Amino acid sequence: MTGTELPFFVYGTLRPGEYNHDRYLAGRTAAEVPARLPGAVLYEGPGWPYAVEAAADDPAGPVVVGALITPAAGLYGELLDVLDRLEDYYGPGRPQNVYDRLPRPAVRADGTTAQAWVYLAAEPLARRLRASGRLIASGDWLDR
Repeated sequence: MTGTELPFFVYGTLRPGEYNHDRYLAGRTAAEVPARLPGAVLYEGPGWPYAVEAAADDPAGPVVVGALITPAAGLYGELLDVLDRLEDYYGPGRPQNVYDRLPRPAVRADGTTAQAWVYLAAEPLARRLRASGRLIASGDWLDR
């Protein structure tokens, strides 16, 4: 699935109006629509957020709020490289990954679902966050 051109679900500093959106995505997208990521929770990090897959037995139906970003025609590969570098993603299963890029279903505001790339905290970091991280209960980075 690594070579599949999927949109990106972004939930923190890459959301429209946030500083990394302006630096890395502005003028390079074909569509940006509100969306949510079910089955994940959000933790506050030093200056940026971390989405972590929720425990399977979490009855609250956790969700992370964000946007579904579709790259402009011809810019997919460039954005993929830029975002992988920004998110410290070096490839599947690499121990130096801060985030892992994984395909997950994102739900648009109109209720339709799209498979999207999502940068989730890599498992060693996710374990630390689950144990002692600062949860953003609303799932929305803008509410922190």
